[in-house]
Amino acid sequence: MTRRPRILVIGAGFAGVECVRRLERKLGPDEADVALVTPFSYQLYLPLLPQVASGVLTPQSIAVSLRRSKKYRTRIIPGGAIGVDLAAKVCVIRTITDEIVNEPYDYLVLAPGSVTRTFDIPGLAEHAFGMKTLAEAAYIRDHVISQLDLADASDDPEERAARLQFVVVGGGYAGTETAACLQRLTHAAVRRYPRLDPSLIRWHLIDIAPKLMPELGDRLGKQALKILRDRGIDVSLGVSVAKVTEDEVTFTDGRVIPTHTLIWTAGVVASPLIGTLDAETVRGRLAVTPEMTVPGHDGVFALGDAAAVPDLAKGEKDAICPPTAQHAMRQGPKVADNIIHALRGEPLEPYVHKDLGLVVDLGGKDAVSRPLGIELRGILAQAVARGYHWSALRTGVAKARVMVNWLLNAIAGDDFVRTGFQARKPAQLKDFEYTDSYLTPDQVRTEVRTAEAEGKVRGKVTGG
Repeated sequence: MTRRPRILVIGAGFAGVECVRRLERKLGPDEADVALVTPFSYQLYLPLLPQVASGVLTPQSIAVSLRRSKKYRTRIIPGGAIGVDLAAKVCVIRTITDEIVNEPYDYLVLAPGSVTRTFDIPGLAEHAFGMKTLAEAAYIRDHVISQLDLADASDDPEERAARLQFVVVGGGYAGTETAACLQRLTHAAVRRYPRLDPSLIRWHLIDIAPKLMPELGDRLGKQALKILRDRGIDVSLGVSVAKVTEDEVTFTDGRVIPTHTLIWTAGVVASPLIGTLDAETVRGRLAVTPEMTVPGHDGVFALGDAAAVPDLAKGEKDAICPPTAQHAMRQGPKVADNIIHALRGEPLEPYVHKDLGLVVDLGGKDAVSRPLGIELRGILAQAVARGYHWSALRTGVAKARVMVNWLLNAIAGDDFVRTGFQARKPAQLKDFEYTDSYLTPDQVRTEVRTAEAEGKVRGKVTGG
């Protein structure tokens, strides 16, 4: 009996899930077996994380179930890929129970996404919070509300002032929305704290770049900057962090801000999984062809944040697609189509997509958007931003939950409840993003050779 080809997809972000959905729809039941490696059986709608952190949306509303597919037949492996041996065609996986599994494949789709980009800044890894996972968003919400509770209970003016200062690093999409949404949270919540002086609440948004969200263009970027400053957010450009301790942040311009809250959103880098491959990279992302194949490795595709996919629509030499949801959602189906073409002996097709623009929800009635190059702000921009996100949600249930959350928050506001994610021991970036879990290339090869010798590679027959 002929064995069916095995397609292994790593990552359940926009790229990986859209790839799996297309494979399920277009592949015949006997054409291939499909498996998906992910620690969680949901797709996270990442652009709405700031609204979870600020309480506008519940966590479940943007965690879209992977098991609602009408043609569901993908085997979900609950864990994370920690290494790939491209020569042996085996992926090393650590399951959610810490078991090591060696999974063979015939076709590999690398869509592991990205992790928070950090720098060698003293104290940063130990004291900063990220905004890349659902757990981080829920944790940050608890942390921010706990700072209000602790400030309200304190009789020490210095402690109270420190707990009411909040620093967000990163003037891109994620940082700007995070600062804007959480600032609205604290200023709405302070009405429930009669002992607190609202003027003590200070939000700082800093970025090393000279402009806020340069991808918006000069005019919209300046309008977004004005909205934030009019709200009282202290925006500092051309500035970064020099040092972080448990109770203060030192900026590169010499200022020292007493605070217990540093939210780090200063960009992303490809998943550390890419470093286990011994393959060529471009600006830290895996080098791929326009068809999203990895050169020199038959049957291996890469896409999304972890891959340097050539941006053919720009018509510029060496241009690569930015790590955005918009591109990932469209690269996924294209990779699926190319795998099907490869299975059927047909030519592969290149990925081409023109950027549709950017939408930025600043909370309430404030937003700036640039769909198809048209500059918008205010209510109309807010309608475009929320309409885009709502339409991009994958299931009707997710759309219903998000719409109900928006309406309920607009009518009834927030109860500012802490749910208990803020533990006594402060969490670190690595606790959420597992960046210390990956193997080195040599460790991957050793693990796979040992597993093959012991017959522990699932379904693989040596020499077959």
